[in-house]
Amino acid sequence: MTTGIEETRIALDALVTDLEGESARLREAGPLAAVELPGGVPVWAVTHHAEAKALLTDPRLVKDINVWGAWQRGEIPADWPLIGLANPGRSMLTVDGADHRRMRTLVAQALTPRRVERMRERITELTEGLLDDLPGDVTLSGGVVDLKAAFAYPLPMYVIADLMGIEESKLPRLKELFEKFFSTQTPPAEVVATLTELAGIMAQTLAAKRAEPGDDLTSALILASENGDHLTDQEIVSTLQLMVAAGHETTISLIVNAVVNLSTHPDQRALVLSGAVDWSAVVEETLRHSTPTSHVLIRFATEDVPVGDRVIPAGDALIVSYGAIGRDEQAHGPTAGDFDITRETRSRHISFGHGPHVCPGAALSRLEASVALPALYERFPGLDLAVPASELRNKPVVTQNDLFELPVRLTP
Repeated sequence: MTTGIEETRIALDALVTDLEGESARLREAGPLAAVELPGGVPVWAVTHHAEAKALLTDPRLVKDINVWGAWQRGEIPADWPLIGLANPGRSMLTVDGADHRRMRTLVAQALTPRRVERMRERITELTEGLLDDLPGDVTLSGGVVDLKAAFAYPLPMYVIADLMGIEESKLPRLKELFEKFFSTQTPPAEVVATLTELAGIMAQTLAAKRAEPGDDLTSALILASENGDHLTDQEIVSTLQLMVAAGHETTISLIVNAVVNLSTHPDQRALVLSGAVDWSAVVEETLRHSTPTSHVLIRFATEDVPVGDRVIPAGDALIVSYGAIGRDEQAHGPTAGDFDITRETRSRHISFGHGPHVCPGAALSRLEASVALPALYERFPGLDLAVPASELRNKPVVTQNDLFELPVRLTP
């Protein structure tokens, strides 16, 4: 078996210039690939469906960054651009066992299917309002509209702000801060300041909701803590930051990628517009084929963990490469690279995680997309890309499948 991280590594492109090609190379490297994160940080990546499901439930892989040998040796600088994702503070993203169950249960109780369904009316209201405002002030030129800026971004941001009880006035600044939080191009001097300001905004929200509770997740977390669930203020702040980050970025990418896929596959668009296939199939196939999250950071091996003919040595780090996993031919057949909303395996993806680590906001993201997409195409059934798909540019975010902009023509 191959052990250690000294073998030839696949360096993840910090600028994300060829995400599909990079994901294909990761899959070809086998179920466990040696990779290098931007900044020269060596880790392992699981790239196949079956192995990812196994590792996501393997108790030998934990989220405690103190298990990471490179962290213990001081090899990961505090201003590493991805430090906010690798060490985002104490939340359900960074703990295991009883602590994970405690935190996740509190969030899950606030995101029950019934509560999520109650949000449908508000999501529909926001969707219709944004569509009424198109093209708004985001017209690029010649009648071209940046659909991401005008629609795909504000919808999930408004929804998550409502859910968490965050003041709408804070959203423009949060947009700027999360741009820096996710980017590999954030100057080192701004990394710590960005994390500090984000935590400060979440702490302000916590203080406001403690003084005046409402029907929101922040107030629910405060109440649970006061009733004996022992969430510290720092845990609530970190949970808020996690939920806002994951709650808007994933849904933005889901909506954007669905529009791109339908625009580049007119036969598939015709199927759903005719009613022959339900919009839920578009959502699930987009999640599989063009998963919003390219890579999730990061788990650490407490002992040697064999994966195929390789081993993750104790103290090494593992990322989950969902972009590669979604198109695994062993899971989805020889046409795994095709976008096909009639695919029987479209719902078997693990793009929201697996086992005890499934994203608790998955149902909300699905609901937003299932409201937004049919409403968008009902208004603009001839909507199409204003540039060739090959000219669409990914943002320099190695964890998200995200575009700078989505130029479209809104043909009624």
